Amino acid sequence: MPSFDIVSEVSSMEIENAVNQAKKELATRFDFKGSKAEIVLDKNEIKLSADDEFKMRALHEIVIGKLSKRQISMKNIDKGEPEISPLGHTRQVIKIKQGLETPVAKEVTTFIRDTKLKVTTQIQDQQVRVTGKSRDDLQSVIGAVQAKEFPVSLSFKNFRD
Repeated sequence: MPSFDIVSEVSSMEIENAVNQAKKELATRFDFKGSKAEIVLDKNEIKLSADDEFKMRALHEIVIGKLSKRQISMKNIDKGEPEISPLGHTRQVIKIKQGLETPVAKEVTTFIRDTKLKVTTQIQDQQVRVTGKSRDDLQSVIGAVQAKEFPVSLSFKNFRD
């Protein structure tokens, strides 16, 4: 039976490239000369640290700009609140969401069921598998899911006949 998977993934290479570009810009920016600002990539987290709140805001804009230029959806980015120490030093963590969380997966499956197409859905780990008897039904599901707004960006993989 034809099937495909609905997933929410962000390419780790694109994240790494965006962080490297942000680090290069940080090294060349005049307003960051002599400051202790840094960007650290740790698996699915980007850790920012700067001397004060103003520099943190500028650092945050650099990183978010580089991520968006790399076609990384802002829906998959969770910006934490900046933590300000008593001395004024600021830290912030930006988390990258990977995989479909259970509430979002349930929302996707209920939406697909409400379309009344002859397909079945299964939540498997951090993805949703959609199977049907005809390719046309599956393509209709893809079109409907792309048209609706969900809290994370969705992509389609493993389309099989």
